[in-house]
Amino acid sequence: MIDNHTRIDHAKAHCASHELYKGILDGKARGVFNGKIYVHQDAQKTDAKQTNKTLLLSDDAVIDTKPQLEIYADDVKCTHGATIGQLDADQLFYLRARGIGLEEARNLLTYAFANDIIGRIQVASVRQQLEDYLLARQHLPRTE
Repeated sequence: MIDNHTRIDHAKAHCASHELYKGILDGKARGVFNGKIYVHQDAQKTDAKQTNKTLLLSDDAVIDTKPQLEIYADDVKCTHGATIGQLDADQLFYLRARGIGLEEARNLLTYAFANDIIGRIQVASVRQQLEDYLLARQHLPRTE
């Protein structure tokens, strides 16, 4: 069980935030994402986006997601949303049709989902460490 709670406060005008929160749950894992963007009255011209995407790798995995906007300014651009799903059957079929086994195909797709976040990390040593961990976890070789 893992609970994740985030809050972004916009207190001044002309600020931006773009939150992308991704999770991967397998087995009988349960998770919570509760994210709030709070826009104060003086925070006019705020541009805030909140996205939560969760990949469920088993039928028993469960996520409760609650993205929230609380807006007290009247000149803002704010969006929020959440998607929850399993691996795409068409993508699995595509990889399997090219001779990739089911487990490796699942691992590749899971890696791609997670690597979207890892690729955004600007500190090279941290990014490399996380990518190495993800490759090892998915039993995938490093390619240079």
